[in-house]
Amino acid sequence: MKKILLYILFLLPAAIVSAQYIPEITTRELETAVKFLASDSLKGRKPGTPEADIAASYIRDRFRAAGLTLPADNGYQYFDIITSVSLGVHNLLNLPDYQGILQKDFIPVPYSSDGALIAPVVFAGYGFDINTDSLKWNDYQDIDVKGKWVMLFRADPELDNNDSKFIPYSDLRGKILVARDHGAGGVLVVTPAALDKDDKLIPLRSENNDVTSGIPVINIKRELADRMLKTKGLSSDSLEKKINRSKTAFSAELPVVLEASAELVMERARTENVIGMIEGSDSLLKQEYIVVGAHYDHLGFGGQGSGSRMPDTVAVHNGADDNASGTALVLELAEKLSSMKYDLGRSIVFISFSAEEMGLIGSRYFIDHPVVDLKKITAMFNFDMVGRFDTSKNSISVSGTGTSAESDSLLKQFETSVPFAVVHSPDGYGPSDHAAFYSANIPVFYFTTGAHTDYHTPFDDAGKLDYETRKRSGNLQSG
Repeated sequence: MKKILLYILFLLPAAIVSAQYIPEITTRELETAVKFLASDSLKGRKPGTPEADIAASYIRDRFRAAGLTLPADNGYQYFDIITSVSLGVHNLLNLPDYQGILQKDFIPVPYSSDGALIAPVVFAGYGFDINTDSLKWNDYQDIDVKGKWVMLFRADPELDNNDSKFIPYSDLRGKILVARDHGAGGVLVVTPAALDKDDKLIPLRSENNDVTSGIPVINIKRELADRMLKTKGLSSDSLEKKINRSKTAFSAELPVVLEASAELVMERARTENVIGMIEGSDSLLKQEYIVVGAHYDHLGFGGQGSGSRMPDTVAVHNGADDNASGTALVLELAEKLSSMKYDLGRSIVFISFSAEEMGLIGSRYFIDHPVVDLKKITAMFNFDMVGRFDTSKNSISVSGTGTSAESDSLLKQFETSVPFAVVHSPDGYGPSDHAAFYSANIPVFYFTTGAHTDYHTPFDDAGKLDYETRKRSGNLQSG
């Protein structure tokens, strides 16, 4: 961890500070923070739990002790998360000649809005409306879906192509919004055989997002879809093969009126990002900001739907590397940079995000509810899993090097000062909080030492982080 930290301390001066002496940061300080955050007593820091609030309080207190100002609600930025989803009493699906069976034939998707609709059904292929220079596909061009049920396939017609141009448009949430924008009264979701030959219904698990679809959305089995499609001489299998082979849109109005309703019961809890700030000393540059962040939440006790790689094992997932390691690093950066605040040019915003494991909810909430002008944020540094430096590879990974014209050259300027390789990756998206900032057109740097076999298991413990290896790797301080 120390090695990564000192590397960052070389990097940050080029972006936000002048070259000054930075006090020693000991492995003991880092280890103390990790051991507290990853202790059994915090029960895996699952958002919405008292133990996660204790972690947030610890981080806020460390920010305050370091002399940071605490914006928002005294350093807390509160938001709600959905902790569980269950079926309500009003879930039905009736055809003229068949009554669907809940959880056997159909189930509302986890982010469906409550509602009932009696209306005709329109098949709309993969539910695309794409109009770019390289790809044009509109499943809605020859049909009227206003106030009707829209039946569409999940995924896309090129599931075997990892470079498919359809990938950005294949997300089911996006397809539902497209259908809604075209006036659909509800959506029927069908899983194509290429995606799941067993045709399992979408699990009713919390999507951990307070944004619902705005219309009822129901996942139906292919057998039930075929009952409706056969009225037009069609079947889900033949349509899937036809569309995938021809790579052309196909839609059809079906002579079927469907009565269906969806109702979900969602339980919510409150969690919080933790924010501290250091104001820059330059009269002009202090109006610009560098964000330094890491998420502090983890998976709690694991279990089904938690993201654990051992979902059948219910035990404390301490998340030492993921991501007590990154949180400890941010705390140390906050403390040390605060000690030299009169030498800082730009202002620095330190953020410890909650609900990253639930889908980057905390970082996306910050982007939607910023405490500073997003247009004045010049870069975001994200640290996620920085506690297990692989000495056999002798390298670290930095993503986001293609998100600004200066990123690559900035890194290369300081790489010669560290005794390990730096692997560059240009992509600004990825499974961590920097992606939310990149989506807002903010340059990002994402630092990680990579995944390991203990990732998202109960075995990601504080004792497995190589503190001493980092200490022996060399003192890289300037001064």
